Amino acid sequence: MRLNDLPHPARELPPELDGFRVEVDVARERADIILDRPPFNIVSMRQREQLRVVFEALDADSRVRVIVLRGVGEHFSSGGDIKGFMQASPEHVSKLAWNVAAPARCSKPVIAANRGYCFGVGFELSLACDFRIATSTTLYALPEQKLGQIPGSGGSARLQKMVGVTRTKDIVMRSRRIPGKQAYEWGVATECVADSHLEAATDTLVDELRAFSPLAQRTAKKLLNDTEDCTLAIAIELEGHCYSRLRSSHDFAEGVDAFHSKRRPDFTGE
Repeated sequence: MRLNDLPHPARELPPELDGFRVEVDVARERADIILDRPPFNIVSMRQREQLRVVFEALDADSRVRVIVLRGVGEHFSSGGDIKGFMQASPEHVSKLAWNVAAPARCSKPVIAANRGYCFGVGFELSLACDFRIATSTTLYALPEQKLGQIPGSGGSARLQKMVGVTRTKDIVMRSRRIPGKQAYEWGVATECVADSHLEAATDTLVDELRAFSPLAQRTAKKLLNDTEDCTLAIAIELEGHCYSRLRSSHDFAEGVDAFHSKRRPDFTGE
């Protein structure tokens, strides 16, 4: 699929994708963003900008309910193109975190299917997703200290929210590699499965998410993202407002009727 096949408000989009491709399965309401620069799927500077645009395009695509971010081969991504950092301007580098945060801003559920190396920006992209499925081969790391740098696209900040400052310092300041099973135990990964089961586990989660109301899913994701730094009182207040708005939705009425009728609901996202 070409980038220009996707709806997007931008007037001009690059005709070719740099280091990844997009597949849309309309029948399954699913889009896959596939990192495709084997063997390690290194993410270029240009690619980060294009990934942002693609996430925005898929967010606007009514055919898509769930987005999967995955890589070809044995590794999700070993990280970014190191030479690209030295060649990029400070202005360009300052946009990196905004581009990598595109999965979090996307209103639809985003799943990262991680196997093998998931380092640097590969880990940061995964942390910006809603769900991370790891395998027995997965290794997560933020190795920037080895280059005399720190994570620059939200990695340490997102990780600290998930696992706390002590574990984050252990990972960031020591450039530690965290296996998938440990990431699951720490709450970084949603699931940890055998490597051979990654695709099946991803398919199962996609179908599970598709069964819910798109409107309720969008509302839940935005609420949870927006209240991450709120006080408990404010979070409860915002949750109540969101609940109240959903109360008058078609999907809620459909869900209640389906519950009482003992049938599968037909959600439309309205």
